[in-house]
Amino acid sequence: MKAVIYEKYGPPEVLQLKEVEKPTLKDNEVLIKVHATTVTPMDLRLRQPGMNIIARMIAGLIKPKNPILGVEFAGEIESVGKDVKRFKECDQVYGGALPFGAHAEYICMPENKVGIKPSNMTFEEAAGVTFAGTTALKFLREKGNIREGQKVLIIGASGSMGTFAVQLAKYFGTDVTGVCSTSNLEMVQSLGADKVIDYTKEDFTKTGQTYDIIFDAVGKRSFSQCKGSLNSGGIYLSTVATIPLLLQMLWTSKIGDKKAVFAMLPFTPEDLVFLKDAIEAGKVKTVIDQTYPLSEISAAHKHVATGHKKGNIVITI
Repeated sequence: MKAVIYEKYGPPEVLQLKEVEKPTLKDNEVLIKVHATTVTPMDLRLRQPGMNIIARMIAGLIKPKNPILGVEFAGEIESVGKDVKRFKECDQVYGGALPFGAHAEYICMPENKVGIKPSNMTFEEAAGVTFAGTTALKFLREKGNIREGQKVLIIGASGSMGTFAVQLAKYFGTDVTGVCSTSNLEMVQSLGADKVIDYTKEDFTKTGQTYDIIFDAVGKRSFSQCKGSLNSGGIYLSTVATIPLLLQMLWTSKIGDKKAVFAMLPFTPEDLVFLKDAIEAGKVKTVIDQTYPLSEISAAHKHVATGHKKGNIVITI
């Protein structure tokens, strides 16, 4: 099968499209013919040589442990292991690939990492749901304890995770403010944001407005910078782990009434069902910036690296 591999850390050019062995199906797995995948900021962090120590421990200290990147996919089941109960051949599915491996024509996945694709989505749209959608859901619902009537601020509201966070925060009945650049204001508002702040013209930390949850989907603002914009009992959520943030988590867990939170939150089959239901009900959708073929994945990495993508960068296979 064809797959994009990287055998050393470096710029996008280290990514090479090659013929590799098709994965071997285990008893508890399904073999999926991948129709679409994405390039996420996580893929960039694990490819780059200058990644932080936390990312390097995941990816491999000296060289990549897994030479195939890609954390989410949508496709069709080609075969199932003998112990699989929930799926059958030809089921259209979507899911998350950890530890990676979705930038390939085929992938084998345990059945608890796969869900039935939303019926009103294309493979390209469904491919962008798992990583960003489940992460936004887990942070807001499980770590943010999001509740109806709260005020929620989403930093990076136009990115892949931010677009899902805006929609899910509205789904839970909150008042949502999105932070993004000028060119994305209209798009973020169309997703349901009650207010949108253009960070190139206004600093939300200086407006005097406070929030119950500040969700930094892109790791741009620290807890220290956001603390003054949190209500009493407020929570700062960040998807990017740094040493200062981890120390702040320990500190705020013991003192103060404003909390800093980061967590590794693996998704569950129930999370995929929740998102499927919300999508089919018309409450959540995928935003796609641009689509590339697998052979042009280096260009896709460069696009994500600009930091200005709208929603998802999708790879078709």
